[in-house]
Amino acid sequence: MRLLTRLIPLLLLASLLSGCGYNAIQQKDEAVKASWSEVLNQYKRRADLVPNLVQTVKGFASQEERVLTEVTNARSRVGQINVNADDEASLKQFQQAQGELGSALSRLLVVTENYPVLKSDQNFRDLQAQLEGTENRITVARGRYIQQVQDYNTYIRSFPQLITAKIFGYQPKPNFTVENEAQISNAPAVDFGNAPQRQPAPAPGH
Repeated sequence: MRLLTRLIPLLLLASLLSGCGYNAIQQKDEAVKASWSEVLNQYKRRADLVPNLVQTVKGFASQEERVLTEVTNARSRVGQINVNADDEASLKQFQQAQGELGSALSRLLVVTENYPVLKSDQNFRDLQAQLEGTENRITVARGRYIQQVQDYNTYIRSFPQLITAKIFGYQPKPNFTVENEAQISNAPAVDFGNAPQRQPAPAPGH
């Protein structure tokens, strides 16, 4: 009888929490965390490709020291950030660092167009395929994260679960910024070997 007396309040509490969205908040919060882990995983995958890419380019184009240094430094800054996705300022800093690395990589890839022998190197071509695949994975992972955050934020701001969220301290989560929308929606173009060929200048008199 005592056990039943204790169980009834617990069952009532569980029923009330479930009806107010507590369980759903937990599920959506975990979904956001899982999506964020995948975003970090794919960004790390890209960062891990950078040293091999830099070394390969350096072997054929050591004179491009400035661009190579920019990529190396940008990669280093990315590795130094301890991002907290629940903190808007921290997330913005993370975005900025990743954007700088992406821009540095883009400049490096433009430079490689001047070195046909480099573009024909098998190791370089393998890195091309890996980088292209990683950029696509980053785009997909970010897109899923954005959706999960939007779903979570919409849910905890709706009645009656907003009451439950306030009681248990669940806050809306920051998301990727609007000014980054185009970058988030489209993977950066990564093309090592399909640049249009320059046409020779016409000879005088023709």
